[in-house]
Amino acid sequence: MALRARQPYIQQPELPEKHQQRQPVQPPKRRPDWFSKREKFLFLIFAVVVAMFAVSILHTQGEIQTVSIEIQKIEKEITGINNDNVDLKVRVSELSTHERIWEKAKELGLTLNEKNVKVVPGE
Repeated sequence: MALRARQPYIQQPELPEKHQQRQPVQPPKRRPDWFSKREKFLFLIFAVVVAMFAVSILHTQGEIQTVSIEIQKIEKEITGINNDNVDLKVRVSELSTHERIWEKAKELGLTLNEKNVKVVPGE
């Protein structure tokens, strides 16, 4: 034991700084920043503009659909009125026949006086 106490402590020679391996100091791990703040802002603006266009298109399509339904209702009414007009024209032509007018005149006590008959050109 005494020998050990007298033995000088052997130190390893220090290597110059060039040969020493230093471990590089690593910064704390961060997520890679793929987009800058300006790009993120532009993406946000783009998304808002696209959303506004989508909402405006949907609103316009809704208005077009409403107007289309109103047009169909009006066309249906027009078709019904045209059918009524055709029916009324047929009824007028049936009621205005010469025989029917002559019968109504006889019922009312009218007689045909050829001296009072005037011919009117036209229809």
